Amino acid sequence: MGMISNITEEIRIVRERDPAIHSAMEVFLYPSFKVMLHYRIAHKLYRKGHYFWARWVSQRGVRKTGIEIHPGAKIGKGFFIDHGNGVIIGETTVIGDNVTLYQGVTLGGTGKEHGKRHPTIGNNVMISAGAKVLGSFTIGDNSKIGAGSVVLSEVPSGSTVVGVPGRVVKRNNMALPQETMNQTDLPDPVKEDIAGLQRVNAEMANRILELENRLQALEKEKTR
Repeated sequence: MGMISNITEEIRIVRERDPAIHSAMEVFLYPSFKVMLHYRIAHKLYRKGHYFWARWVSQRGVRKTGIEIHPGAKIGKGFFIDHGNGVIIGETTVIGDNVTLYQGVTLGGTGKEHGKRHPTIGNNVMISAGAKVLGSFTIGDNSKIGAGSVVLSEVPSGSTVVGVPGRVVKRNNMALPQETMNQTDLPDPVKEDIAGLQRVNAEMANRILELENRLQALEKEKTR
């Protein structure tokens, strides 16, 4: 894909995913648009072995947008970063098609190991604000990672993950429509656990009261 085709595609993606954009000209001011232009150039240089110049172009993009994408990362079609400040994408990250990231997301490693050390993100995945995906494993297609989650292990396709550490709380194996993504209507496992404990506690309290009433009734029978 040539430079003009890349620019046209990036404009389409930004306008499609962000309702705050009212004209094509506004897209040229958008951090996601700017950083992806830098990334495409840096990635080509990286593949040709021009590592210094790849990082030089990449770092210019970081200074302009606050988004750091290593030039070695592999990113598919339809990639979008909403707002984007603080997003970090590591060198061996692989990102599929139609993936959306929000501000503060980290796709990183867990140490200084060599080889594949960053995550692989499947197609049609949304990763919400502040989420951290750390390590060399796969986030399955059509998955959704909740805001602030820390994901440290494999996520099956069609999953919703929340919490620290992240855990799967929902699996429906259905495609996640890009236009209806939101970061708020997610299950809250902590709230659900507390509600479960409250139900158990109420049942135990009722049982104790029932036993006390029976004991009192027995004592009354003995005194007659």
